[in-house]
Amino acid sequence: MNSATAPRDPVRLADALRFLTELVAWVATPWALAPYSVVLAVLSVVVLIGLPTVLATPGDKKQVIVAVPGVVTIGLVVLQLAAAVVSSWLAWPAPVAVVVTVLAAACAVTEVPRWRGLLAA
Repeated sequence: MNSATAPRDPVRLADALRFLTELVAWVATPWALAPYSVVLAVLSVVVLIGLPTVLATPGDKKQVIVAVPGVVTIGLVVLQLAAAVVSSWLAWPAPVAVVVTVLAAACAVTEVPRWRGLLAA
């Protein structure tokens, strides 16, 4: 089977959607918080990028700095999704927030197989 007719790998789609949603969270959350507190805006970036970098479930990432159960990794993804959606509604026009909400919903759907595996680990 050539690459033009090969089925899409759902893991790669999930990874791409998760990464896009994380990027939105990393931008929208400090954007939404900055008018109220620059310190909170900076802290939000540290939390949204730092926690998933440091905490990981063995077998889910190649390098694990601090090993955590799968439920923690799932919680971190849910935190990113929630931050992206809520912050986009607070920071940006409604049409953009709708797109972000759809992106986060698609990400959550494609994450289900990974989450099942993380819970079983």
